[in-house]
Amino acid sequence: VMKMAAARLEAIAHHLNLSPEVSQGGHVTPVLTSGRLPSVPTSPEFRYTVDGGALTHEQRTFYEENGFLVVKNLISHDNIDAYSKRFEEICRGEVIVPNLTIMKDISLVKSKANLPKDSTSVTKIQRFQDDPVLMGYCKSQEVLQYVESFSGPNISAYHTMLIHKPPDPGTKSSRHPLHQDMYYFPWRPIDRVVCAWTAMEHVDRSNGCLVVVPGSHREGKIKEHGYPQWEGGVNFLYHGILDYDENSPRVH
Repeated sequence: VMKMAAARLEAIAHHLNLSPEVSQGGHVTPVLTSGRLPSVPTSPEFRYTVDGGALTHEQRTFYEENGFLVVKNLISHDNIDAYSKRFEEICRGEVIVPNLTIMKDISLVKSKANLPKDSTSVTKIQRFQDDPVLMGYCKSQEVLQYVESFSGPNISAYHTMLIHKPPDPGTKSSRHPLHQDMYYFPWRPIDRVVCAWTAMEHVDRSNGCLVVVPGSHREGKIKEHGYPQWEGGVNFLYHGILDYDENSPRVH
């Protein structure tokens, strides 16, 4: 249990960009957030969505049972093209975004190779809240109308990232084990937390699409995570559920 707690603390500190002193046991000043949020109208029939939002009764029922929902063609191709262009500009260093973190494939970094200054080695950028182009996604009414159906009208964006999946460099380090997002994040109440995720190109199992285990959200617990014992390893903090049953039904 202590080992799992230490791993979670390391993961949370990394995502929150805490200083080394804080992440190693220093003082953190608590700030009330969700405790001050007003209550939102909910029906006894639904735990994870609120009344009065954009979701239909059928969509709310599906999410209640499965823990995910697909809304097709929500973001325009023009906007997606703009986000892609901005991502490339950031990777090339043409745009500097304050507080942004750029993550690269660990095997390429360890190789000490002279990596090109483009997106070919980048796996993720995080904390783009200070970039007006990428943050436009989080502020778009198309997204917010659905987010409000889960969190209510008092919405805060707590973590922003753009995940990039270039071809594996031959080390299998690009693989990402199945995990629970709330293992990484300390935000509560969990029932009012939701992730909005949009594919920026056509995705399927051949190029790294999203994978979910329907209904797993109803188990109500954070499982033990750690680095999987895979040949070639995985990227930094790519933790996965240690007792994951490979025979669990999955949706790609």
